[in-house]
Amino acid sequence: MKIAIPVDDKTMESNICISFGRTPYFLIYDTKTKDSVFLDNSAAASQGGAGIKAAQTVVDRKVVALITPRCGENAAEVMQVANIKIYKSMNNSIRDNIEAVKNGKLSLLDDIHAGFHGHGGE
Repeated sequence: MKIAIPVDDKTMESNICISFGRTPYFLIYDTKTKDSVFLDNSAAASQGGAGIKAAQTVVDRKVVALITPRCGENAAEVMQVANIKIYKSMNNSIRDNIEAVKNGKLSLLDDIHAGFHGHGGE
């Protein structure tokens, strides 16, 4: 199973990033081979639409699961169309969360936020 996780640094000891769309990097981890690849998130510098662009980066890597503390509705829609399950991280540890998802101990993320689309007061 390939898992995507937004992370602060390019190391397995990094913290999980609080922001999905603006995370500096994504970890793509394969539970079968234990391979880990760190990707730069080019969407982090976007003026707008960072969540959608970040989600497409994850989709393009053919992952089946995303572990994140939170996710905006536009990014979540991209994930849902691609049949990627979104799990809520349990703490900041990459390793703890990978083990938890492998053992079926992470909950699906159900509090998708509206995002920050600059529409002001609608």
